[in-house]
Amino acid sequence: MFAYIVRKILYGILVLWGVATLVFFLFTIVPGDPVRMMLGQRADEQDVQAIHHELGLDQSIGKQYVDYLNDLSVISYKDGKIVLKAPYLRYSYQSKRPVGTILAEAFPNTLILAFVSILFAFVIGVLLGVLTAIVNSNFLNRFTLFITTIGMSLPSFFAAILIAWLFGFVLESVTGLSMTGSLFSVDDYGNGAYLDLKNLILPALTLGLRPLAVITELTRTTLLEVMSMDYIRTAKAKGLKKWRVIGVHALRNAMTPVVTAVSGWFASLLAGAVFVEYVFDWKGIGVVIVDALDKFDFPVVMGAVLLIGVMLIIINIVVDIIYGILDPRVRIK
Repeated sequence: MFAYIVRKILYGILVLWGVATLVFFLFTIVPGDPVRMMLGQRADEQDVQAIHHELGLDQSIGKQYVDYLNDLSVISYKDGKIVLKAPYLRYSYQSKRPVGTILAEAFPNTLILAFVSILFAFVIGVLLGVLTAIVNSNFLNRFTLFITTIGMSLPSFFAAILIAWLFGFVLESVTGLSMTGSLFSVDDYGNGAYLDLKNLILPALTLGLRPLAVITELTRTTLLEVMSMDYIRTAKAKGLKKWRVIGVHALRNAMTPVVTAVSGWFASLLAGAVFVEYVFDWKGIGVVIVDALDKFDFPVVMGAVLLIGVMLIIINIVVDIIYGILDPRVRIK
C-alpha cells in the first residue's frame, strides 16, 4: 500500500505540472495587458515598460515559463546546496499582496462551505436511498423522485437565487436567515467580526442539492443490486437480523460507488461554487477568482487553480485508500 501511495503521489505531481503548464500558457496568450489594467489606459508608455520589466513580462515565453516553474518548485539550488522552500505564488498585480496570503484568507471559507454541503448531501442522501431501497412505500418513492428531479434539474445559479429569495426574503421573519452573508459578520457600525454560522445554511443547502440527488439515487440502486446477491441470501439464511444484514454486509459493499460520487462532487464543489458564493456574498475562493479575472490579475487566478488542483489530487489519494477499507477486493497487498 505504501508503494502504491508513493506512485499516486508521483502521478499527482505530474498532473499538477501539466495543470501549471496549461494555466501558464493559457493566461500568457490571453488578450489584454494586466499592466494597462493596473495603470489605466492613459498610462505613460515608459511607466508601462518599466512595470513590464519589473514583472518579467518583457522576457521570452520560455524564460517566463522556467521562472514560473522555479517559483512553484519546493526545491531550490543555492550556494552549491539543494534546499527546500515553500512554493512561491508571486504577488497580486492589483493589491500587491502575496497570492498565498489572499488564497489563505479565502480558501477556508470555500472549504467549510463545500464540506458542510457534501456532508449534508451524504447523510440525507444515504438515509433516503436506504429507506427507499428497503421500504416499499409509494409516498417515499414519490418524495425521493421529487427530490432527485429537483436537485438534478435546477442550475446552481438559479437555485441560489430562488433559495435566497424564498428563505432569506419572503420567509425571513420565520427562518431568521438573510439573503447574503459570510462566515464572519460585523455589527451595524462595522466594528469587530463574529462567527455567524446561520449564514452557512442557505449556501450549503444550495450547493448540496445536486450531490444529494445523485447520492440518493446511487445508494438506492446499488443497495438493491447488492441485496439480490448470493452472500446476502446466505446471511439471511443464517438467521442474521435484517438491520445487521443491511448495515454490516450490504451497505458496506454498496458504499464504494457512493464514495466515488462523494469524492468527485466534493472536488467539484471546491471548484464550482462561484455562482453560489456570489449570490450569497460568501467570501470564498470563487469570488476571488472572478474578481481576479475581471481585473486581469493572473497570478491570483493561476494560484487558485493550482490550489484546487492540489486538493483534487489529495482527495483522489484519500479515496483510493478508502476503497481498500470498504471493499477488500480492491486492496493492494
